[in-house]
Amino acid sequence: MLKEAISQNPLIAQVEDALRRWIEPHLGCDLLEAGAVTRLEAYTYSVFLDLRLGFPAEQYQHTLKSQLQAWLLEQTQAQVVEISIAWAVPAPPETPQSVPGVKHLVAVASGKGGVGKSTTATNLALALAAEGARVGMLDADLYGPSQPLLLGLSGLPDSPDGKQLEPMLGHGIQTMSIGFLIDEQAPVIWRGPMITQALGRLLNDTLWQDLDYLIIDMPPGTGDVHLTMAQSMPVSAALIVTTPQDLALLDARKGLRMFEKVNVPVLGIIENMSTHVCSECGHEEAIFGEGGARRMAEQCDTELLGQLPLDMRIRIGADTGQPVLISDPDGALARSYTEIALNVTGRLSQLSRAAAFKMPQILMD
Repeated sequence: MLKEAISQNPLIAQVEDALRRWIEPHLGCDLLEAGAVTRLEAYTYSVFLDLRLGFPAEQYQHTLKSQLQAWLLEQTQAQVVEISIAWAVPAPPETPQSVPGVKHLVAVASGKGGVGKSTTATNLALALAAEGARVGMLDADLYGPSQPLLLGLSGLPDSPDGKQLEPMLGHGIQTMSIGFLIDEQAPVIWRGPMITQALGRLLNDTLWQDLDYLIIDMPPGTGDVHLTMAQSMPVSAALIVTTPQDLALLDARKGLRMFEKVNVPVLGIIENMSTHVCSECGHEEAIFGEGGARRMAEQCDTELLGQLPLDMRIRIGADTGQPVLISDPDGALARSYTEIALNVTGRLSQLSRAAAFKMPQILMD
C-alpha cells in the first residue's frame, strides 16, 4: 500500500518533470536520462533524492546539490528537498588489451605543436585528482617529453624486479615518461618501430596503481604513436586541443578525423589561448582569432568542451613544475580547467554507459 501511495503522489510527477527539464552541464543530458537517479521518494511536501554519478565529483557535488535543491523547490510544491550524491568511476569490460590497474585511457592530442596540449593535459589531470579521482599521466610524446618538467619530477623510477617500473609521483599524479630514462638534453633519434615498441613498454611495463583515468599526452600530428595507441591500446576516448588560429584548426581537424577513422571516440575540442587579458590595463583581445574552435565543433559534429585564456601564470606554472591547479587551486584559471575536466569525464561516463548497454548478453540454460 505504501509503494502504491507513493507512486500516486503528484509530487513525484512534479519532481520527475522538473528533473527532465534540468540539464546537467557535465553530462549533457538530464539526470533521469543519464541513469543517475537511484532513489526518488516523496511524502506530503518532502522529497528525498539519491544520485550516483559516474564521474569524480568530490567538490562539485556540493554545487550540484545546492543548485538542484533550489531548482526543485522552485519548480515543485516541495517544501523540503533532501539530496544525497555519491560517485564512482565504473570500469569498462575487460579485454585482452586492457591495461592492469587502469580503467580508462584518455588521449589528449593536437594536430600541431605549440598549442599548449601538454600543459592542458597536466592541468586536467590535476583537476580530476582534486575532484577525488585516481589519475595517471603517460607522456607519449617520446620525441619531446615534457611531463617531468610540468610536474616537477626528476630522477629514475624504481624497478622492483628489474623489468617493470614504478610510476613517479608528481603532485599526486602517477607519471611515466621517456624523459625519466634518458638525459634531458639528449635527442630521441628513433625510427617508427622503435618508437611504437618504447610506447608499448612504457604503458604496459609500468605498475599503474588502481587508476580511474590514465591521461595520455600525445605527440603532435598523426604519426606512428597515434596509430599504435588507436590500434593496440584500449583508448576510451580522445580530446583535441587547438588554438583559434586557422592554421591550428586545419591541423586539429586532421587529428580529429584520424581518431574517427580508427574508431576512437572524440569527446570534444578544447580551445586554448582563446583570449589574452592585458595584465596592465585589463584589455581583452582575441589575438589568435575568435570562434574558430566553436565553428570546428559544429562542422565536425562534436562539442566545444571549454576555452582557456593565454595567461602568463599558466606559462610560469609549466616552467616551474607548479601548474596553476597547484599554485592557485581556487583561482579562476583552476576553475576553468576543472569545468573542462568535469565535461570530459561526465561525457565519458555517458559514453561508457551506452557501450555497456550494447554489450551482448550471454544466457545459459
